[in-house]
Amino acid sequence: MPLLFEQETYAILGACFEVYKDKGCGFLEAVYQECLELELGSRGIQFQPQAELQLTYKGRTLKQTYQPDFICFGKVIVEIKSVSALAD
Repeated sequence: MPLLFEQETYAILGACFEVYKDKGCGFLEAVYQECLELELGSRGIQFQPQAELQLTYKGRTLKQTYQPDFICFGKVIVEIKSVSALAD
């Protein structure tokens, strides 16, 4: 099964791997968020950090909203997570 938005996804993953290569694991998510903002920008990847999205359920607008870490290329949602170490 092909990936949706394959070129865009590979570009985003490349930026994520670059941040991980430089920072490793163990920092708070905010550190990775800031680093990834810099990396995405340096690669010319269009992104919007922490944009608030309106949610609906069966056509009805919810009070709750969703705020992903990034929306890249106007269509790919990116959520970052940090851990103190990688497990098997």
